[in-house]
Amino acid sequence: MNKIICLKGDGIGPEIMDSAIKVLEEISEDFNFQYEMIYEDFGGVSIDKYGVPFTDDLKEKLKDADAVLLGSIGSPKYDSAPIRPEQGLLALRKYLNLYANIRPLKVSDSLVHLSPLKAEIVKGSDLVIVRELSSGIYFGEPRYYSDIEAYDTMRYNKEEITRIVDYAFKIAKLRKGKVVSVDKANVLSSSKLFRKIANDVSKNYPDVTLEHRYVDAMAMELITKPSTFDVIVTSNLFGDILSDEASVLGGSLGLLASASFSVDGISLYEPAHGSAPDIANQNIANPIAMIRSMAMMLRYSFNENKMSDLIDDSIDIILNEGCYTKDLNSENYLSTTDWTDKLIEKIKEIKNEYTI
Repeated sequence: MNKIICLKGDGIGPEIMDSAIKVLEEISEDFNFQYEMIYEDFGGVSIDKYGVPFTDDLKEKLKDADAVLLGSIGSPKYDSAPIRPEQGLLALRKYLNLYANIRPLKVSDSLVHLSPLKAEIVKGSDLVIVRELSSGIYFGEPRYYSDIEAYDTMRYNKEEITRIVDYAFKIAKLRKGKVVSVDKANVLSSSKLFRKIANDVSKNYPDVTLEHRYVDAMAMELITKPSTFDVIVTSNLFGDILSDEASVLGGSLGLLASASFSVDGISLYEPAHGSAPDIANQNIANPIAMIRSMAMMLRYSFNENKMSDLIDDSIDIILNEGCYTKDLNSENYLSTTDWTDKLIEKIKEIKNEYTI
């Protein structure tokens, strides 16, 4: 029995997670996919109940899990609190030793017109951002804050950089064979090391080309010529920013799925967006990123490629048919639950092509 830890989280997290679970329940029997969904509190809801975002009890349950599904965390009410939901997310990543965050972005032709960029710029964009997740400025010590001074430490070692860059090259080898390493090597020592090691790793992949970009230039090129990129690899901070920037190329942050992998343990699957508290409990959230993240879980943690293909293809089809959530079309849209029902209808319609 496959054990999945489900962390619905805060804001729109429970709504979009319910959509993903509904889809999984619909298709699991057809593919004889046996699983147990274990629901736990995490983030702000955990702080409210237990005083901490990530409990010791959850840590113990994670030891027996095969994958983790996470909705979203965070709320403005914790902005000035001594303990924030985001601290739980950082602790979870460290506890699971998640070092590689993968965010694929493919702009389908049906969504080109929704992009804030001109169609001729964004059309054909198909890239993957590989973000180092377990080190860098979010984890570096020392760190300090007072009313008159504050500082953080951005540090990396050779092993941390090598494994994330190597992962990026492995992905590129299966795609278009192009890697762009993003840094700020003209200013930061940690970036100088990142660039040096990227060059060293590239020698092991003669069939993959490597280019370098400073992060400020990369931010500009992502919105001026996104279709020229294949695999982008970078540090924790830069990857956090660039992946959010890239997510709107297709028209909405609600489209971008995400997976975080460990060296030899379980993986975490979550949408790239936040908890969107301003639209929580209104039944208008876009569940696509959460559902695609769940599809990534089926593919990468359980080798259920046909199940994953069925979900992704069904999403593409109903988007082509004009089935949108409010973030994609503010005038003619479906609610979260109605959109999910449309997706399930499409899955039922075409599933025989995938279960044979």
